[in-house]
Amino acid sequence: MTDVRTGFSAEVSQATRRLAGVAERTPLQRNARLSELTGAAVWVKREDLQVGRSYKVRGAYNTISRLDAAGRAAGAVTASAGNHGQGVAYACRVLGVRGKVFVPGTTPRQKRQRIAALGGDMVELVVLGDTYDDAASAAAAHALTTGATLVPAFDAASTVAGQATVVVEVLEQLGSAPDVVVLPVGGGGLLAGCATWLRDNAPGVRVVGVEPAGAAGMAAALAAGHPVQLAEMDTFVDGAAVRRVGDVTFPLVRDAGCELVTVPEGQICTEMLDLYQVDGVIAEPAGALASAALTGGRVTVEPGQTVVSLLSGGNNDVSRYAEVVERSLVHRGLKHYFLVEFPQEPGALRRFLDEVLGPDDDIVLFEYVKRDNRETGAALTGIELGSVDGLAPLMARIEAGPLKIQHLAPGTTAYRFLV
Repeated sequence: MTDVRTGFSAEVSQATRRLAGVAERTPLQRNARLSELTGAAVWVKREDLQVGRSYKVRGAYNTISRLDAAGRAAGAVTASAGNHGQGVAYACRVLGVRGKVFVPGTTPRQKRQRIAALGGDMVELVVLGDTYDDAASAAAAHALTTGATLVPAFDAASTVAGQATVVVEVLEQLGSAPDVVVLPVGGGGLLAGCATWLRDNAPGVRVVGVEPAGAAGMAAALAAGHPVQLAEMDTFVDGAAVRRVGDVTFPLVRDAGCELVTVPEGQICTEMLDLYQVDGVIAEPAGALASAALTGGRVTVEPGQTVVSLLSGGNNDVSRYAEVVERSLVHRGLKHYFLVEFPQEPGALRRFLDEVLGPDDDIVLFEYVKRDNRETGAALTGIELGSVDGLAPLMARIEAGPLKIQHLAPGTTAYRFLV
């Protein structure tokens, strides 16, 4: 690990030169919504406008461009949740290197299509397994049997140096060092690169890494003192859902002295919707991680500070917005599910509507089938409240009424099975 840190700033400078004319110099924009909410001057680094709509092209191109003639002839292979695969595909096409990209089945269709489009005839796309780690195992096996160069999504010094070029641009665009930099974290390549470079070149900057609560691999590694396998993982934030962080990235993050926080997936969804509806920005779940930490109160900043939040990717499949809205409503306490045991007699539903439902509440799901001749039958009922304050009165009416009603709490077995 000493070799990675020694001369790291020089490696980042070389990566900056390699990427000139290849990667976009993405905008750094002051965000009025985030600034008003926090009282700080919040700037958003728009890597969603990068080649492949993600910062990942920086590390991918930096790695592949360093291959000698023999390495280029042998080709390149990688595993990706989607964005890194696009960076590799683009780099392979530009550099004339044959490539193979393995992605898990959870990778959104939109990202798969972009990998194919960016790589053209130079890249083969293979969909395999359910997680990034499944794809990574297949990519490693392919490299071993064919001699192709494995291009890690995060766990390589060249990848880390390439990702660090983001923060070099930020300081150049601001004209000075910010007070706080907030970055999303998956395998740790972006955080490791940016935090290490800032430690050496702008040590006064506070660096905060943000993980999804359901895939907090770096937090687990720091707690254990080494990278560990997550036993369970929520893959919703597919761009940051990594079961084990890198052997290269972990000590760099540990030694850089940066902070680490987690954000619930529901808060990420709420931020995705605000980015779209207020700011006019399409962000994928991992892209909204950093700003979600600000809006969700996971990262506190001082009024008047200069804060940079990285919007890391914009590859969101429109078909996912139904789930995004659902998770956001549940997280904000506006949507609840109940099992209502109705007596099998005329007028039972009408009494439920009149006596239990509030004036601003809406039934958004009702599933009931009369299965037998028993006196009662259960219905799965989804209720959307007019406001969060409507839950307590609703629960009071349920308690006072004659119907047997069970509230399905998020995270419980019944909730996961029925909803």
